Amino acid sequence: MKAKEIQELIDFIAKSGLNKVDIETEEFKISVQREASQKVKYTTGPAQAPQAPQALPAAPAPQAAPAAPAAPQPAADDSSKYLTIKAPMIGTLYRSANPETPAFVNVGDEVKKGQVICIIEAMKLFNEIESEVSGRIVKVLVDNSTPVEYDQPLFLVDPS
Repeated sequence: MKAKEIQELIDFIAKSGLNKVDIETEEFKISVQREASQKVKYTTGPAQAPQAPQALPAAPAPQAAPAAPAAPQPAADDSSKYLTIKAPMIGTLYRSANPETPAFVNVGDEVKKGQVICIIEAMKLFNEIESEVSGRIVKVLVDNSTPVEYDQPLFLVDPS
């Protein structure tokens, strides 16, 4: 892997919000991890066990596919008084911790800043997404088990 490709991978991870990525091929092994301070560090070294490169092609693919449906969803004439909670990363959104439990939040629920509102799975890592605002959920913009983009609107919240 060339230095430019490594830098592009690091930039992609920094923009996507992923916390850690490990890639291993026959030629190399790379581990990229974001620390709590949001810095990105990377290490490389020789691979110990040959494996097919599966992580690199999987990361960019979801980024391009669902981009088209994301734009028209928040276009509602009365949405100007609502705050939008957006996806902090790309991945698959889950509204509950598992299929047997109820959704974290539903329309009409009161949420507080810091409350878990959904989970986004990115490369087999399940990230709890917390509300950045307090208020009442007025609209859920994404269905359960749906791919989401970075900065895609997920919920509309009435802050009053």
